[in-house]
Amino acid sequence: MPVLIHFIESSFQVMDDDDQALLKKMFDQALREEGRGEETTEVGIAFLDDEAMRALNSAYRGVEQTTDVLSFPLDEPGYLGDIAVSVPRMKEQADMYGHSERRELYFLLVHGFYHLLGYDHATPEEEMVMFAKQEALLNAFGISR
Repeated sequence: MPVLIHFIESSFQVMDDDDQALLKKMFDQALREEGRGEETTEVGIAFLDDEAMRALNSAYRGVEQTTDVLSFPLDEPGYLGDIAVSVPRMKEQADMYGHSERRELYFLLVHGFYHLLGYDHATPEEEMVMFAKQEALLNAFGISR
C-alpha cells in the first residue's frame, strides 16, 4: 500500500512532480523492505530556511543551531510523521560533499524517513545499519554519489 506524501507549504520549490513521484516510490520500497508494505501511511515534508530549522532544533532538541534534517515520528495509525529539511544547508552540503543538490536532497529525505521508521545512528553499529539501508535504497533508484 502507498505512502501518501504531503508537502507542507513552502517558498522553496525543490521538487517537481517527477521528483515527488520518485520519492514516493522510494518510501514505498523502504516500507516494503521493513515488512510494512501493506500499510497506507502519510508523511509530511517541509522545506525550510535555516532560521526555521534553528527554531525547530531548539524547541525539540534543545540545540541552538540549524541542522540539515529533522524527523518527527508519530507512528500513529495512518500517519508516520513529518520530515523537515533545511534547503540552504542541503545546498551547502551538496557543494561540500561534491555531489548534486538533487542527490543531497534525496539523501536527507531518505535519512529522515528511516528515522520515522525507528532507525537511529547514536552508536557506530546503529549508524552502520541505517546508512547501509539509506545507500542501498538511493542506489536502487539511481541516486548515487
